[in-house]
Amino acid sequence: MARNRCRATIVWMEMDVQDNRPLALLATALCLGVFAQVLFHPALVGINLLLYTAALVAAVTILARVHGTRLRGEGRWLLAPLLLFSLLAAWRASPILQVLNGAAVVATLGVATFRVRDGVVRAGPVSTYAWLGIRTAFSAATGAIAVLREAPWTALPGRRFTARIPALARGLALGVPLLIAFGALFAAADDVFAHFLATSVDADLGRALRHIAGVLAWSWISGGILYGMLIQTPGEAPEVRPASWLRIGPIEVVTVLGLLDLLFLGFVVVQVRYLFGGAGHVEASVDLTYAEYARRGFFELVAVAALVLPVVLGLNWLLPRESRTARRTFGLLGAGLVLLLFVVMASAGERLRAYTGEFGLTQVRLYAAALMVWLAIVFGWLIVTVLRDRPNRFVFGALAAGFATVAGLNVLNPDAFIVRTNLARMGERPFDAAYALSLSPDATPTLVAKLPSLEPSTRCEVARTLAQRRDGDTPWQAWNLARHREADVLESNAAALAAACP
Repeated sequence: MARNRCRATIVWMEMDVQDNRPLALLATALCLGVFAQVLFHPALVGINLLLYTAALVAAVTILARVHGTRLRGEGRWLLAPLLLFSLLAAWRASPILQVLNGAAVVATLGVATFRVRDGVVRAGPVSTYAWLGIRTAFSAATGAIAVLREAPWTALPGRRFTARIPALARGLALGVPLLIAFGALFAAADDVFAHFLATSVDADLGRALRHIAGVLAWSWISGGILYGMLIQTPGEAPEVRPASWLRIGPIEVVTVLGLLDLLFLGFVVVQVRYLFGGAGHVEASVDLTYAEYARRGFFELVAVAALVLPVVLGLNWLLPRESRTARRTFGLLGAGLVLLLFVVMASAGERLRAYTGEFGLTQVRLYAAALMVWLAIVFGWLIVTVLRDRPNRFVFGALAAGFATVAGLNVLNPDAFIVRTNLARMGERPFDAAYALSLSPDATPTLVAKLPSLEPSTRCEVARTLAQRRDGDTPWQAWNLARHREADVLESNAAALAAACP
């Protein structure tokens, strides 16, 4: 037996390093699963996302170095935004920003899973990025199966025990149902035994099963991501081309974009009068105040701007590659449409300014304005790429603009900005203290700093509500800088908050 064990160990040590990759990846995924279950067992997102992402990046880097897998070119730099947006999730407490930061992490992970090794990131049509997203989701769901299948189990030391694992699994599959059945009968027959099960077995067993399920789920996902990053090749993205009967030519392009250009031009002509005529011109033309006019039209104009993008990209997809006339016509009329759209977006911005001046700034209005800023950058990039017949660089630029917009929002601190903006307009409109207090802990330091400038009744309302806030028993895994700062500010200003209400 000792000779066989020694021989198995020698075989294991003589195995090629590349053959060890599935086992090393499996062990790493299990460690990541245990770590993630410890981190994400609390419901709140905070530093746990950063710690898990850092562990994942470290695992990818170490496994790649140990097994000689090259992380080349542009692909390896995708690990930087992965860490950046995880860090931002531990910085801000706004639920909307948390969702945006999480979406940025998922989007970066979707590209990095199959691009961290080949270095090709900036080039690729929309279909390629969609293919990468689908492949990443599929790899996260099924990659662990491939790791288990490719692992060299027979070369492991103690392979006799490994060979008995299927028999043990069959025994458990047969024995556990019998154990449950007989246990239920004994519990029904004796109240003391039932009480023993209820107090000592059920709670502990349920908690243990939940933790085991969490560890297995996180290990499964981590293994799939690691497999996609380090072993699996995604293959070439399928070329998605429209059927021949769907192709359009110059006549269709002129008809579709020409009609849209005329409609947008008519709207722009009307809007120019209002943009330069001001509120008085609007109120003299329609039976609405300027604030009502702005409220009625702003979100509709945001929807128009958002819908133009898929229309232009869809027309570009339907154009035949060989027809230079159709593509040149598409570029000219499409550029005209985008330029007119910029005026429409300027009108939306003016409406937002008027709307905010009358009703104050809210999260919906601020994030809609951020969407407009991102769309303006994207449409400028659309002119440079798609409308100049260079579509392969468009998606990367749009994603980069989206990442920059999300990072800018984190730097801006939207909730604190909303409070500052509404406080600056107190002379024009009453301050909505209830709405300000409903914002995330990001806004608390600003509220406390501006407390002396509030009217006595509003100051008392804000101070009383803030004084009742406590950090509670937030676990260390969900630590967040904004929540930590809120607790510090409230503790250091406890006397001022108490004095605000005589």
